[in-house]
Amino acid sequence: MKKDFINLDNVNKKDLEQILNLGKSSKKNYLENIDKKLNSTNKTGVLLFEKPSLRTKLSFFKALNYLGINPIYFDPKEVGMGGREKISDIAKVLSKMSDLVILRTFKQDTIEEFSLNSDVPVINALSDEEHPCQAIGDIISISEKCEPSINEIKLTFIGDGNNVATSLAKVFSILGGTFIHSCPKGFEIPDKHLDKINDFNKLSKGNFILERDPEIASKNSDVIYTDVWTSMGQESEKEDRKEKFKGYQVNASLLENSKAIFMHDLPAHHGEEISEGLVDHNKSIVFDQAENRIWGQVGLIRYLMNLK
Repeated sequence: MKKDFINLDNVNKKDLEQILNLGKSSKKNYLENIDKKLNSTNKTGVLLFEKPSLRTKLSFFKALNYLGINPIYFDPKEVGMGGREKISDIAKVLSKMSDLVILRTFKQDTIEEFSLNSDVPVINALSDEEHPCQAIGDIISISEKCEPSINEIKLTFIGDGNNVATSLAKVFSILGGTFIHSCPKGFEIPDKHLDKINDFNKLSKGNFILERDPEIASKNSDVIYTDVWTSMGQESEKEDRKEKFKGYQVNASLLENSKAIFMHDLPAHHGEEISEGLVDHNKSIVFDQAENRIWGQVGLIRYLMNLK
């Protein structure tokens, strides 16, 4: 049966751990130079992006190449999903001509519709609601840098309850960790996703905590994580958001009064959600975190395409 990765709502702990273990073991074997490239000759992975990308595009190219899968990239102007051509038609064509489709879209609905019409696995490489591949890579990074297992980790996310926060909170709730969200009123993770997070936490014994004060939220945390205050497509709200997020900047003082490591999914707006140069702080793992996108995606593709 075809498997997709279009959100985290239908992922159970066993499957998530399998994806993570495949990613971690691939990285370990690669670094030890004992892993022979998996032979997937004649397979093709199509990257269909409506939004520009640096880390997502590069990490998927690296992951596909590592697995011996031929990557083909279409930029936002080439296809015109839902405009020049129906989403369902594109999905059916790519099902005949490729073995995997990786979508980066403005709307989650686009991915949902594509998946319904695709016969090959579909991966969500970012939508307005979720960024699940980012969360997979982040968990690998946390597990490398923090000694306890994820169910003993406290992560504080300071900032907008956006797609990155949503997916990371879901992964933490599946694995039983503690996710603390600190944001101004009106910028919480949407209720429909909080309901799912709470359902996962009932099964895993995880915790979701909303704490407005970032200093209180960060106390005793293992990880402090932030993201941009204004995401792509929200540019008209930039000045309003900058005003409302005053007091939510992650800076050196906050890190130095905490035991936590620092994470950011990038790109960063220096001087806004972080102080200038914070990505190079000695507690920052931001660039290792970016690299681990490769290995999260290797694990995910191996899982979806049954490449053992």
